[in-house]
Amino acid sequence: MNTLGWQELKVVALAVDDLARAADFYRAKLGLEPVPGGNGDVGFALGSLTILLKPVAEDAAPSGKSPFPRLTIAVADAPRLERDLLARGVTISDKVQLYEEGRFWVGALLDSEGNKLWFCSEAHRGDAAAQA
Repeated sequence: MNTLGWQELKVVALAVDDLARAADFYRAKLGLEPVPGGNGDVGFALGSLTILLKPVAEDAAPSGKSPFPRLTIAVADAPRLERDLLARGVTISDKVQLYEEGRFWVGALLDSEGNKLWFCSEAHRGDAAAQA
């Protein structure tokens, strides 16, 4: 039960080494629309979520924790998305496979900065047999 009023994930910040390269990747390779931001922030719309690209500070002390969050993005058709991303030259780090007893297709891509973005879609009847 949500007694504190949580509503939805609104912004996810990803660490990037090269802001211009990362912005080009999200715009050109993934086809996402830029979101205007203040303070020089660069973000991209994914539904009601904003993916915010944050340059890694060169003088930042290592905290011992990875600056890379685990994101899983719901998509209409994960196998088709994988094919489309490969055609655009996007690196697929984890090939799309069926999970949870054939209920979901799940795969992952690497962005230009090495961030892993997972994506998934619901599987349909016969998908498990088609994969075998």
